Amino acid sequence: MKILLADDHALFRDGLRLVLAGVDADLQIVEATDYPEALSVASSEKGLDLALVDLSMPGMDRFSGLSALCDRLQEVPVVVVSANESNEDVRRAMACGASGYIPKALDSEVIRVALKRVLSGGTYLPPSMVGWEKETPPTKILPPPRLTPRQHDVLGYVARGFSNKKIATELELAEGTVKLHVAALLKTLGVNNRTEAVFTATSHGLVESPAPGASHSRN
Repeated sequence: MKILLADDHALFRDGLRLVLAGVDADLQIVEATDYPEALSVASSEKGLDLALVDLSMPGMDRFSGLSALCDRLQEVPVVVVSANESNEDVRRAMACGASGYIPKALDSEVIRVALKRVLSGGTYLPPSMVGWEKETPPTKILPPPRLTPRQHDVLGYVARGFSNKKIATELELAEGTVKLHVAALLKTLGVNNRTEAVFTATSHGLVESPAPGASHSRN
């Protein structure tokens, strides 16, 4: 069995290796320390059977990174192993395509049982979330919009209230190019203006909340 183990904490990776030894003695583990490296491994490694991923890793927003990894791995089950046990985070992780969500606080035997369940085609959720999929949610939970690196750059300046002209100066781009990026950004976020773009991006965790009084110029 070959498993992708993605976590930015070496100590936890070492501990999880010991847990995984109880799942399959003949085990090959490929490690990654951030989302970009995990995505690279997902593209280059053949024959992966499972991916264990820490939700909060460097390189990308949590759910953007998780969603991208699930898309990259396709049929390979992706299981989040996280210290965060927020029910909302569990829901969003599952909406991104995860096959399970394992709190790091669980003991090793429970983790092994959870992984065997996923490997057999099932799903594992924390005890507090069992049955949540039967509930009628108030709104449909969707993964966050996926932005290109340049759109992320432009969004950061839009959130700070920069005009297109000032963004062009900061990024050393033509103002017309910035306008195109802003238009693409609005389309990707499904909004009509900069204010809505900042609000939507903030709600998805793509940018931090803008400082009070920040103006969003349309120029």
